[in-house]
Amino acid sequence: MATWSNFNFQNSNSPLMEQIIFFHDHTLIILIMITILVGYLMLSLFFNKFINRFLLEEQMIELIWTILPAITLIFIALPSLRLLYLLDDINNPLITIKSIGHQWYWSYEYSDLKNISFDSYMIPSNELNLNNFRLLEVDNRIILPIKTQIRIMITSSDVIHSWTVPSLGVKMDANPGRLNQTNFFINRPGLYYGQCSEICGANHSFMPIVIESILMKNFIEWINNYS
Repeated sequence: MATWSNFNFQNSNSPLMEQIIFFHDHTLIILIMITILVGYLMLSLFFNKFINRFLLEEQMIELIWTILPAITLIFIALPSLRLLYLLDDINNPLITIKSIGHQWYWSYEYSDLKNISFDSYMIPSNELNLNNFRLLEVDNRIILPIKTQIRIMITSSDVIHSWTVPSLGVKMDANPGRLNQTNFFINRPGLYYGQCSEICGANHSFMPIVIESILMKNFIEWINNYS
């Protein structure tokens, strides 16, 4: 869970989120190096009484500060393109679920398993237990197995929503009349929280997402016992 003192990403719980965090750290290191270099050059010019005329009218320095940014962009662009292709790749999903955004709740369908469907509403603050999180708990959680490739198909029945679970590296718009899809792989059991990330109306802040990841044998039991 994010806290006021947490200025970084949530802990990754999927391989894709690990790659996103790696790319973030990789890019941040490059930006820090650029900031230090540019800051040093600016300070050296501000406090230098002797202006070097070759620094102002020299073709070599023009060539250098054209080539260096190009090389820097290559080191950022190549990992970025690789990550984009990884995020869009669908690797033979074992389970497919469908998520439908409404004003202001989510509906889910396990259509390829046992025709399971339910609505997921936020639990009001006056009905929460002591160990629940305010504005994040729902009455019906998404139950999914760990160590399984999962595809989620996302759409909307009214306005644009966005289905987002930060710790899994998942963020996909739910557009009315259009079916988007993405995939994720959960590394370990637990509860993973998300929220709608597209301003969708008055109760936009009150349609959270909760995934409960469990062992495959427990997931099969849940499917068999669902009524």
